Amino acid sequence: MARIKFIQHDGNEIEVEAATGTTVMNAAIDNMVSGIDADCGGECSCATCHVVVDPAWMEKVGQPSAQEESMLDLNPDREANSRLSCQIPVTDELDGLVVNLPEFQY
Repeated sequence: MARIKFIQHDGNEIEVEAATGTTVMNAAIDNMVSGIDADCGGECSCATCHVVVDPAWMEKVGQPSAQEESMLDLNPDREANSRLSCQIPVTDELDGLVVNLPEFQY
């Protein structure tokens, strides 16, 4: 299990526990965290599960794949530390992860 803190655009913080082996997107959906749409269901074919990873966590989360990069490029709110939450597997190493949710999902 890993604890993940989602910080919504309005500053509201929601901390959830996620099972190892799922994804950050699944953790949000399973815990009804608003702000993650996940229209494609985690197939990396949209960008509606966009999160901005806290800079302190980028090394542990890692860089996006080429496919993820192409989806992120469609997002006008992309930042240097943007990721698709469906592409971040939950591991014990991510216990305490902090991600920010954008105002809009595209």
